[in-house]
Amino acid sequence: MNIYQNILLAKKEGKKLLAVLIDPEKIDLENIAIFFEKVHQSIATHIFIGGSTDENNQTENVVSEIKKTTHLPIVLFPGDVSQISEKADGILFLSLLSGRNPEYLIEQQIKAAPILKNIHLEILPTGYILIDGKKETATQKVSNTKPIAQENVDLILNTALAGEFSGKKLIYLEAGSGATVPVNNSIINVVKKNLSIPLIVGGGIRSKEQLDITFNAGADIVVIGTAFEDDETFFEDLKK
Repeated sequence: MNIYQNILLAKKEGKKLLAVLIDPEKIDLENIAIFFEKVHQSIATHIFIGGSTDENNQTENVVSEIKKTTHLPIVLFPGDVSQISEKADGILFLSLLSGRNPEYLIEQQIKAAPILKNIHLEILPTGYILIDGKKETATQKVSNTKPIAQENVDLILNTALAGEFSGKKLIYLEAGSGATVPVNNSIINVVKKNLSIPLIVGGGIRSKEQLDITFNAGADIVVIGTAFEDDETFFEDLKK
């Protein structure tokens, strides 16, 4: 069964999924085996790999090393076309729906198309929506776009619906790496109630309590990155 079918099955059965986000610019390759011992003892179900930038072209190396240490599906979460690696299992084929910069709405996807056509990555069309997490994120700077204010629930919902109606298979509400404020539960709840496709939520989640709140609000997949980068003992709170 492929990655998306597993996500749909989990959604149908009410099982919640946790993706550990690894930034190729921040991971210490020498400590990957130790890091993944903790990952495997936790409730993590997926590994996302990517960042807004990868100036030293580390994505391929990081995917290769992680592939040696885990059985979990490895999904690329690329900042741009340069972060594609055929050694991964799948790729979030992202369109930045919250912004109006054509480079991240469609241009990067066009650049990626001939590469993806010739390799065997599972492609997961994803509507990516930046939500204001009260901190300027790398994604904002790189994409030259603004996030949607958390108070503007109607715009967030309509953007998510537009993503689903245009054929996206996933919607990703993102407060951004290191966000001081995660996506509000009421936003997650209203988007979840109106979507028929799985909902991913990430950014600013730093505790088991916040994780549970996000799941209970309606997220099918929660993505955690910075919290693990800052404190690997967080895995202790997430043991199976």
